[in-house]
Amino acid sequence: MATKDSNGNELNDGDSVQVIKDLKVKGSSQTLKRGKVFKKIRLTSNEEQVECKDGKSVLVLKTCFLKKA
Repeated sequence: MATKDSNGNELNDGDSVQVIKDLKVKGSSQTLKRGKVFKKIRLTSNEEQVECKDGKSVLVLKTCFLKKA
């Protein structure tokens, strides 16, 4: 099956996505603010998750909190 964002749009490697809700990052005091854009995402083996780079760290985000930018 295809990886889809919160609006049902299909996501591919290298797409840009935008966060639709403030998210707390586990294991960190960091919060991802609504509207933050991640470029060049990578798909994972789990179709409900994608990998994004934030500076030097790699985050795994659920697609239900993302929309295609």
